Amino acid sequence: MKVLIRTMLFFGIVMLSGAAWAQGAAQDPSTVRWAFLAAAISTGLSSIAAGVAVAYVGAAAVGAMSEKPEIAGRALIYVGLAEGIAIYGLIISIMILGRV
Repeated sequence: MKVLIRTMLFFGIVMLSGAAWAQGAAQDPSTVRWAFLAAAISTGLSSIAAGVAVAYVGAAAVGAMSEKPEIAGRALIYVGLAEGIAIYGLIISIMILGRV
C-alpha cells in the first residue's frame, strides 16, 4: 500500500509540474510527455520491485532473528539494501527529468 501511495504521489507531482513547465517549454510537447511518463514508470516499477524485495528479505530476516537474535543488525542492513532499489529508480527519474 505504501508503494502504491508513493507512486501515485510522484506521478501526480510530475504531471502537475509537467503541465505548468511544458507551457513555457520550447520543446515538442510529445517529447516532454514521454519523458514524464518514463520518469513515472521508472519510479513506480522500482518502488514495486523494492516492495517485493523488502517482503522477501524482511520475512527471511525475521525468521533468522527468531533463531539468533544477535544478527538483528545484519538483517537490518539487508532490508536497507533491498529498499535501495527504489532509490535507484528515483535517481533515474531525476536524471530523465533533468534532460527534458
